[in-house]
Amino acid sequence: MKNFLFTVLSLFLFQAQAGDLYSLNMKKTDGSEFPLKSLKGKAVLFVNVATRCGYTGQLDDLEKLFQKYKEKDFMVVGIPSNDFGGQTPEGDKEVAKFCRLKYGVSFPLTAKTPVKDEGKPELIKILLNGGENIKWNFEKFLVNKEGQVIGRFESGVTPLSKELTEKIESIL
Repeated sequence: MKNFLFTVLSLFLFQAQAGDLYSLNMKKTDGSEFPLKSLKGKAVLFVNVATRCGYTGQLDDLEKLFQKYKEKDFMVVGIPSNDFGGQTPEGDKEVAKFCRLKYGVSFPLTAKTPVKDEGKPELIKILLNGGENIKWNFEKFLVNKEGQVIGRFESGVTPLSKELTEKIESIL
């Protein structure tokens, strides 16, 4: 009976988490609303991005990853943040321009967002799921088509790595 109650409670919490994710809105770099309900039914890789970080080159591979899987209901969402070493000092429009011109980024970018400590928005809290704060730029969170966080990948895990692509392919 105890295991049954735990399972029911876990399913309830998962449903609440997924529902919360899709009920949120973020702002895009152009100031428009980005309703996360538009991601419902897609696998999504959320990545906190930066423009002046040693990992910034990952933007190129994130775009390749997006292009490779977008026809299978896969999305990449970049969340620019200036929380780590001031490595994204530009404003929202400048961040978008940099990402699009230098790396060809076509996936959505949110407005600059704090991703650690007290200032982080509800989306980041859901992605962290009670775990440790994001440690550095280009940390990645994989969400399945039901809105459940199923993987967290540190900055050094490259977008086209076997570790990440196999996890993505397993949920598409």
